[in-house]
Amino acid sequence: MTAFKTRDWILKRRPQGMFDPSQDVEFQERTLSDPPEGMIIIRDAYISLDPAIRDWMSDTKSYLPPIPLDGPVWSSSVGEVVASNSSVYKVGDMVWGMGSWSDYSMSPDSYVFPVDASLGLPLQNFLSIVGAVGMTAYYGLLRIGQPKPGETVLVSAAAGAVGSVVGQIAKIKGCRVVGLAGSDEKCAWLTDELGFDASINYKTAGNLETAIANACPDGVDIYFENVGGEILDAALMNINKHARIPFCGRISVYNEKDKVPGPYNMWQLLAQTARMEGFLISDFFGDFAKDVPEMASWVKSGQIKFKEDIIEGLEHTPETFLKLFTGANTGKLMVKI
Repeated sequence: MTAFKTRDWILKRRPQGMFDPSQDVEFQERTLSDPPEGMIIIRDAYISLDPAIRDWMSDTKSYLPPIPLDGPVWSSSVGEVVASNSSVYKVGDMVWGMGSWSDYSMSPDSYVFPVDASLGLPLQNFLSIVGAVGMTAYYGLLRIGQPKPGETVLVSAAAGAVGSVVGQIAKIKGCRVVGLAGSDEKCAWLTDELGFDASINYKTAGNLETAIANACPDGVDIYFENVGGEILDAALMNINKHARIPFCGRISVYNEKDKVPGPYNMWQLLAQTARMEGFLISDFFGDFAKDVPEMASWVKSGQIKFKEDIIEGLEHTPETFLKLFTGANTGKLMVKI
């Protein structure tokens, strides 16, 4: 079988606080060949950069085991199968799913999905709007949030890849939508281009609890949680009776060295008989085939708009990854190999 020379970003140590490209990872070369049974080798075209990767780098208990030290950093990727020891995929198939910061990823066939060319969308969209990111927004809002026309939906990290889609789906479902973002430019994008009813710059808003109350005069029926920390505490003080909180992420604490106190206002879940529910996109993999076409139809009709922030060159992956934690990106962050 053909051997494939690949460049990998290898995890050399568990990050201490903020991810440090000069200490935590190392660029190496290796050769891949003869995938074990049930495995495939993918020539990656694009790799996805997501906040959860920082969590996977740690050795704390999570929904996946930690990335092994001296192994490639995991990520989602999309590309072509170039070697297969699988009954599911053959050489030449296009797939997306679990890969790594590499030219070539070796993945279990159960961790990837076929690229549906019939949708008529560009390849990179399978890492954004019709992949795990867009469908996280879809299932988190529709299955966990269960929006009803006229309700108020508050979204944190609303200019991010997931949050921006959550708000637009909520508008499709007849809700009033308020987004939290970290700059005036991002806030303007939410209201002027994506159709959010209001936006809050959490960095300049002052008392955030009051700012949310002013933007949501009828209270918050659904709070889509991507951030944690002080933003969660402020949102909790504004929730309505029977509010729903889809718990998608906690980007504010991924790079903290020490345990983070709080949140302090969880008692509001009791006071308002509200529900906060964590979820993983893997909970809904079995529904992708029937639901992804609806998302694709919204994209093609112009009801859903989205941005992709694509940097070219595998060698630039670590510093590009840092953009997630400085707020420098808008939309879905990817690297084109």
